[in-house]
Amino acid sequence: MPKMRTRRSAAKRFKLTGTGKIKRNKANFSHILTKKSPKRKRNLGQSGLVAASDVKRVKRMIVT
Repeated sequence: MPKMRTRRSAAKRFKLTGTGKIKRNKANFSHILTKKSPKRKRNLGQSGLVAASDVKRVKRMIVT
């Protein structure tokens, strides 16, 4: 049986933290920034965590 392979697209988007949580970047921060408020842009620049309902799926994609 061949080796399990990491999904490279997922590996580039998600990172595991030291405690096992999954970090992600927030959407809507790449263009059309003029109409967004400074507060909204500041919060979009910070990383977020993957929702609890998606953790199992994402872990299976990045940890093989």
